[in-house]
Amino acid sequence: MIHMTETLAVHTVEAFLDREEISQLTKLLDGHLTTARWTPARPSDGITPPGEIQEILATALQRALPAIRRTFPSAAGATPWDYHDLGPGDRIDPHLHGVGDPDERPQRVARVAFHLQEADLGGEFYVDTSSSDALWTGRTAGERSAFAPGTRFAHEISHHAGPEALAALRGVPRTRWTSAPSAGTAIVYGAQLVHGVGTVREGRLRKLITNLLDQPPR
Repeated sequence: MIHMTETLAVHTVEAFLDREEISQLTKLLDGHLTTARWTPARPSDGITPPGEIQEILATALQRALPAIRRTFPSAAGATPWDYHDLGPGDRIDPHLHGVGDPDERPQRVARVAFHLQEADLGGEFYVDTSSSDALWTGRTAGERSAFAPGTRFAHEISHHAGPEALAALRGVPRTRWTSAPSAGTAIVYGAQLVHGVGTVREGRLRKLITNLLDQPPR
C-alpha cells in the first residue's frame, strides 16, 4: 500500500552508477543517437533507448532498491528509462505528473532521474514544495485503492499543459529546492511533487528518467 508521504518525498542514491558504467552507458547512448538521428522537438521530449542501455540501468536500479525503499517502501519495479538531452537555452518548466487512476495497478510512486552529464552552467534539477490547497483535487483514496485510505491526489499539470493550467501553477506560492548532485548520483522524487529543470546556460545536460512503480510492470 502506497502512503501519501512517499509521493511527496525526495531521496538520493550516491554512486548509482560507477565510472566504468557511466563510460559504457555514454558510449552506447552516443552510438544509439547516431543511428537513430534523434533530435528533440522540445526540451521535455525524450527517447527510450533499447537493449543493453536499459539493462545497465535496470541492474543499477535493482542494486539501489534497498536504499530507495528506506524512503519509498512501496517501490517494486520501474518503467523503461527515457533519455533527455538539453542544450543552451533549454529548460523544463515547473510541472506535476501526479498519479493515474488510484484503483489501477501498477501505480507510479516516484520518479528517478540520473544525470549522465551536467551542464557547465545552469540546468539544475529542482522540486517545489507548497502548502497551498490549489495543487490538490477533491479526490481521496478509497478501500480498493493502491494508496492508503484517505490519501489525497494532486492535479496533473504536465509540461505540455495548456496556458490556463500553467498560469494557475505559476500563481501558487512555492518554495524551490535546487539540487547539486555529485557525479554518479540518482535523484528520487515523489510523483506528486512539482519539479522542473532550470535553463541551461552553457554546455549540455544529459539525463535519464524512469518511473518507480508499486509492482513490476506488466
